Amino acid sequence: MESTIQDNNFSKKLFGDDFNWGVSVAAFQIEGSCDVDGKGESVWDAFTKKKGKIHNGDNADIACDFYNRYEQDIDLVKQLNIPNFRFSISWTRIFPNGTGEINQQGIDYYNRVINYCLKNGIEPWLTIYHWDLPQALELQGGWTNREVIEWFTAYVTVCAQNFGDRVKNWMVMNEPAVFTGAGYFLGIHAPGRTGIKNFLPAIHHVVLSMAAGARTLRKLVPDAQIGTTFSCSYIEPYSDKLRDINAAKRADALINRLFIEPILGLGYPMNEVPVLKDISKYYKEGDDENMKFDFDFIGIQNYTREIVKYSFFTPYISARLVKAEHRVVQLTEMKWEVYPPAIYQMIKKFNQYKQIKKLYITENGAAFKDNVSDNKVNDPERVKYLKKHLEQVLRAKTEGFKVDGYFVWTLTDNFEWAEGYHPRFGLIYIDFNTQQRIIKSSGHWYSDFLK
Repeated sequence: MESTIQDNNFSKKLFGDDFNWGVSVAAFQIEGSCDVDGKGESVWDAFTKKKGKIHNGDNADIACDFYNRYEQDIDLVKQLNIPNFRFSISWTRIFPNGTGEINQQGIDYYNRVINYCLKNGIEPWLTIYHWDLPQALELQGGWTNREVIEWFTAYVTVCAQNFGDRVKNWMVMNEPAVFTGAGYFLGIHAPGRTGIKNFLPAIHHVVLSMAAGARTLRKLVPDAQIGTTFSCSYIEPYSDKLRDINAAKRADALINRLFIEPILGLGYPMNEVPVLKDISKYYKEGDDENMKFDFDFIGIQNYTREIVKYSFFTPYISARLVKAEHRVVQLTEMKWEVYPPAIYQMIKKFNQYKQIKKLYITENGAAFKDNVSDNKVNDPERVKYLKKHLEQVLRAKTEGFKVDGYFVWTLTDNFEWAEGYHPRFGLIYIDFNTQQRIIKSSGHWYSDFLK
């Protein structure tokens, strides 16, 4: 598998008939209609209004207008031969204030989206929480307030009761390490909080909420496949010096192990990151048990690798990333290194957790500079990126590692959080002034691959 498979031999057949193929999107990044039909304000709605937080001062008020154009976009999913469509629910469309009164118009909307998928033979995969916490709850402490476990459970309950009769595959949360790390420690994502005093309680309450949400789904939708998703990066030390090797272990604990291990009953990786011992302040009796859940599958989301070196000046972990732009490597528009073996390494790493029953790649993709010419978008770099990563997924599968599906990030160009509309990840190009859709050559490639 090290060598490149000849193009004409590389097809989905090699992965087996029971391998799941799909594409992933997220509500806040595509829907727009930010205050329509009773929708409340999320932390990201509020964050985009703050000066200097988003590239070019962009916002997601309209985004890809998926709220109004979902039929058109689901038609494109079908046209591209993609059998599984992963999308998320916006919490503030269901509960405009986070709790309390339910907004029936929001429920009706997601029922229309689910029904339209099913009508077109597309399996909906629902993510319950993809970063858009209601702003009303953030004003009460958000993820730092232990009450969030009850708020989240109530929200999951309503989703299960209204969509569980048709949705078979559920993901409780998306990338908790990112929304807690960037949102509650570094402050570069919503809600923009900083410091260890926000980060530690947020970690613990997210773990407890993830497990509580999953238990709620299990009770209300007993035959569902229940999973959750984690971001991961392949971490390598800058040199073979012991201090760089140990720095890489600490970074790996924080980036790759922080959330998966407590839900598997292994606790937090405190030996590598001693500051995590302070989470004990937020513990209550029974938490060790309540943090655990036996998920049907785990989704991992990988884009790159990181090189880590020792850093005396970095608090808590004494480690820092050596930026990819300071190394002689190919970069995406996100300034991430293109390194396909990373995805193989992460499949291998997560296979070491014997408790994991099924493993899906729930996001993988790349942002490159796209140009429209004659109403076409030719993006050979993205085609190559996807193909090389799929070769590594197949390599892992061929070697006997558990990997049961692959979802491309993402269907259409979208609002890419703090980066605004600058990086384009889509298989489909969007002109954000006219909302015109153009299938890129990568979209055509994926469609032919899945035929």
